[in-house]
Amino acid sequence: MKLNSAQQQAVEYTTGPCLVLAGAGSGKTRVITNKIAYLIERCGYQGRHIAAVTFTNKAAREMADRVRQTLGRQKSRGLTISTFHTLGLDIVRREHQALSLKANFSLFDDHDQMALLKELSEQELQGDKDLLRQLQHQISRWKNDLCLAQQVTSTGDEKQQLFAALYQRYQNQLTAYNALDFDDLILMPTLLLKTNSQVRERWQKKIRYLLVDEYQDTNTSQYQFIKLLVGERAFFTVVGDDDQSIYSWRGANPENLSLLQSDYPQLRVVKLEQNYRSTQRILKCANILIENNDHLFDKRLFSELSYGEPLKVLIAKNEEQEAERVIAELMGHRFINRTQYRDYAILYRGNHQSRLLEKALMTNRIPYKISGGQSFFSRSEIKDLMAYLRLLVNPDDDSALLRIVNVPRREIGPVTLEKIGHFANTHHVSLFSAACDSQLQGQLTGRGAQAIEFFFRWMVELSDRAMRGNTLEAVRDLVRDIHYEDWLYETSPSAKAAEMRMQNISTLFRWVSDMLEGDIDNPAMNLTEVVNRLILRDMMERGEDNEDSDQVQLMTLHASKGLEFPYVYLIGMEEGLLPHQTSIDEDSVDEERRLAYVGITRAQRELTFTLTRERRQFGELLRPEPSRFLMELPQDDLQWANQRIVQSAEQRQQKGLAGVAALREMLSDKKSDR
Repeated sequence: MKLNSAQQQAVEYTTGPCLVLAGAGSGKTRVITNKIAYLIERCGYQGRHIAAVTFTNKAAREMADRVRQTLGRQKSRGLTISTFHTLGLDIVRREHQALSLKANFSLFDDHDQMALLKELSEQELQGDKDLLRQLQHQISRWKNDLCLAQQVTSTGDEKQQLFAALYQRYQNQLTAYNALDFDDLILMPTLLLKTNSQVRERWQKKIRYLLVDEYQDTNTSQYQFIKLLVGERAFFTVVGDDDQSIYSWRGANPENLSLLQSDYPQLRVVKLEQNYRSTQRILKCANILIENNDHLFDKRLFSELSYGEPLKVLIAKNEEQEAERVIAELMGHRFINRTQYRDYAILYRGNHQSRLLEKALMTNRIPYKISGGQSFFSRSEIKDLMAYLRLLVNPDDDSALLRIVNVPRREIGPVTLEKIGHFANTHHVSLFSAACDSQLQGQLTGRGAQAIEFFFRWMVELSDRAMRGNTLEAVRDLVRDIHYEDWLYETSPSAKAAEMRMQNISTLFRWVSDMLEGDIDNPAMNLTEVVNRLILRDMMERGEDNEDSDQVQLMTLHASKGLEFPYVYLIGMEEGLLPHQTSIDEDSVDEERRLAYVGITRAQRELTFTLTRERRQFGELLRPEPSRFLMELPQDDLQWANQRIVQSAEQRQQKGLAGVAALREMLSDKKSDR
């Protein structure tokens, strides 16, 4: 498909900073992929000097695939197309000495982080889950604002001061473990680029043109990261939409759009306003809704598709009837229109709203998928093997050691582990170093001492083989030596379950093998690089699901961003749900309005809203008001269920004929199945 004039302008402007304001469904990925091709084919750039960054592995993969289709493998070789955090990891890996890190550093995911914070704060927080989550969130926020632990020790109230002290304690422990957490992958390269001119010049020389997707979702550290990478030349393109900024709760700062204008007065702004996804009526409603927010840039979506069906509003007595009514409407619509289940999405503000929908779907035997199911890396057998691999490349990784020291069972009891832990704390060394210390070994007795000696000697020898010899063979021997397959058959509920879990191990082994060997597009990695890349993939891909089977899609409005569906049900359009009560109390409903806007613009052909007259919350019966967002929509384009629709004879006849045709097709299908 040919680029429209605005898309063409965005592609061809390459001599300065460029902001592409890309409305929902306006073809922003086409602009990015075509611009990369334009830079290489028309502007003389080499692939290795171009980087494109986005926020999810799925988006990065899709972008890389489309660039390869456009350019071919040869011309796209050397391109960096990745997430922010993968690029950060590459910089940390290459510049580890400048960051005072050993080459075999570990990555802590959020589970490792929480376990460490719980251990370090046991005396003060006593394992309080809410306080621990607050602490984890606060440390993340400090890191995203580029605040190091020593910079926040004397600020704030008593709780903030405690959190600051725990942040320092946590950071000291990460340093001792030679480990980084997720936020460090942006914080550390950003501060390094800022303070080390030699490193900064090296990376600015390497990345001569930078493209950034979903720019409205960047936080403070990511903005500075971009600014330091592009330098004074400022050859970059950022693509974003302030109307779809819905992640302030995790640090996103839509004001970064206005910062661009002040930091780069020569900024070229290109607006993509033609939507290729939705009907004109859906876009009209979205435009009118979002006009109620303040805007830095004016933008109005339009479509050359048909005007489309009215937006329906269903009113139910309570949440049980709401779920039943949505599923009944969906079944009837599918029968009449002969569509597939995958054509339908049910969106909601909070995960708790899915429970009754699931019940209604199961009752009616309708296949469905909830976005954010169990990720591959969250399976226990994968977590076990990843812990072994982490320990092979970094013996100081206490979190990994504690997971697998008795998996499979080795008769290393809690008393033995307690002695190792006490020795490690007293001497300020890792658990692995403590267990290998001759001073401690003299204090251990019995079968536990023998098991410890055997296990740690085996790990040292295997690690040496993995690092200096045949890495793949060492990893294969690891699985065989611990008799992990036997362990799975012993501990799984059935032989079939054990077999499936072993297949997952085989999949992981294949990934490790592929990354160690490399291919034409991806250079071979060493085991440390492989392990860190897999940990990062786990962190980035939680909640992503590539399955494309015929199922109704259930997901939160946040999870729906970037997706599109022919038919959308947006449930719970009530004050207190959407907008959420917290935003009403804090007088900050603008982001909730953007969330509703995202939900509306997911629909391609038809959109249905639901609300209830009564809803139970925490045991209390509420009588909610309809959402203000429904009231802000053009009422002529809404069809409220309690309004009697007068149909012409022709409309009634067409509906009847459609029903008869669907019935005939269903009967025909049943005959052919016999």
